[in-house]
Order: sequence, then C-alpha cells, then structure tokens
Amino acid sequence: MTFREILEALAHADISVLQGFDESAPAFAALDPALKRKWAQAHATYFGATKFTRKQADARRLAAGMPLDQICLLERKLAAVADLAERWRLRLELLRFRGSYKALSRRIDDTITTPKPTPKKQCSFSKSRSGMRNMSLTYSERDIADLEHLLRSLIDPSLPAAEQMADALVSLLRGAGGAGTDGAGAGVGMPYAAPRPIILVPLPEWTRIQSGHGDEVQLILTDGTTMTGAEFLAREFGADLEVAAFHPAEGAVNLYRAKRFANDKQRTLASMMSPTCPVPDCRHGADHCEIHHITAWRHGGETNLA
Repeated sequence: MTFREILEALAHADISVLQGFDESAPAFAALDPALKRKWAQAHATYFGATKFTRKQADARRLAAGMPLDQICLLERKLAAVADLAERWRLRLELLRFRGSYKALSRRIDDTITTPKPTPKKQCSFSKSRSGMRNMSLTYSERDIADLEHLLRSLIDPSLPAAEQMADALVSLLRGAGGAGTDGAGAGVGMPYAAPRPIILVPLPEWTRIQSGHGDEVQLILTDGTTMTGAEFLAREFGADLEVAAFHPAEGAVNLYRAKRFANDKQRTLASMMSPTCPVPDCRHGADHCEIHHITAWRHGGETNLA
C-alpha cells in the first residue's frame, strides 16, 4: 500500500469500520496503545450497550462519512460533559458539522461550555533528570505577579530571561549570606542538605576486622568514598559516620518486628537498600517514604528488610 493509498483510507474511514472492533486483535500490539483506546471509546459509544438506543442510532447515521479521527476528537472532548443526556444532545448537534479537523475542534470548544475547575494552591516537584528537577507552583495571581516582577528586576534584560530568573529565584530562597549559603551567616534562607555518609560493612568483613585483620578490608561509604577496616575501627560509631552491617546475600540485618512504623535504625537501613522508591516511575527518595509491608502489619508482616 502506498502512502497516498493509506492516507486516503484513513481520511475516508468513518464510524462503520468500528462495527467489528476487537481490542484483542494481535495487530494492536504493533500500534500506539492510544489508538486502541480512542477506537474502543468510540466503539463503546456508537455500538455498545446504552439506554439511549434511539439517540445512538441517530448518532451512527449522522456520523456516516465523518472521518474516524474527527469522531475520536469529538468523543474525547465530550468526555468533559458529566450529564449523559446532555452529552448525547451535544453529540447529535456536533455530528452534523462538516469541515476540517481544526474547524471541528474550534466548533466543539465553542459549543461545550463546561466550566473549568478553579485552580488550587499547590507546589509539586518532578523526578530528577540529568541532574535537574522541575518545580511547579500554583498560588495567588497577585503573589506570583509580585514574584515575577522581582525576578525580572534582578536579571539582565539583554539576555534570555528564563535561566536568569531561575538563578535569581534560587538565590532568593537560599538567602544572601544566611543559613542557605555555604558561609557561616545567621540568616533564614533555605539550607543546603547535609550529606550523611554511612559505612556498609558486610558481615564477613566485620568478622575479619574484629579479629585484627582490618588492614586487609576495604569498606565503602554511601558517599562513594572508601576506608580500610583499620580506619573504620579508629572511628567506630563516631560522631561523623554511621555503621550498618550487611549480609552478602540477604542484605541489611539486625532489624526487628517491634512497631508498625520503622524506627530510625530501620529507616536508615531501608534507605540503604532502596535509596529511592522501588515503584516504577516514582520520584520520591527514601527520606519521604515509609517502609512498605508486602504482607500487612496486622497480618504479621515484618517491618524488617530481611
């Protein structure tokens, strides 16, 4: 099939081609899942069970000849209408329209007058990517306008504004010369996170250190540095480092079933086993998570890791 042929086929395919729609068809495995979802939605509307059977029959008649892509656009935008009877009324009205995809989109937007929800105050953060994160803030328009005005007053207008305003905002949050700087000021700016290196000591190495063979053992800290077993003994349980024992196969040890929520030691060891949430695509680090019980606590689930 040539490009022209497939383009013509798509442009002339209308609602009738979905009469035999089968979402389990193997060919869908090679296509964008969004396409299957759109077609499934349209099929359910025009051929599925409904109490509006007469309106459904009228809709199929009116949809004849309308490109399938336009029908899918119509159904996507009609989903914003909560009342089913009103949705059918609007559907029958809009199915009479004939024109380009963009023209139909404008007509739908002009016809559907569903009020948009009022934005709520919120602040959200994305997961890290290439050492950067996104922050999104929704707040009073007056306060945001004041913030934008201040940030623009702190930049060079002859240069691109976005990156300069980002730097200016962080400088404001840190607080010049205050707690948020690398200096010893006494301000109230946003503080820098204090690194917390922890020594990971496998049990066999722990035994060798305790038996006097510390010089032969190389230990790794969570900040990426290393030390010998002898250096570890000199600083064991000191003020600057924390120590965690690990079994080479089972992982963190010396954990107990005492409470539903993890104590400080359990939380520390859990964060070493999973520095970030193990759920796919979750951006949260261990500092903002609770230990998950695969078996519920009330059913005997352990707060332990091993």
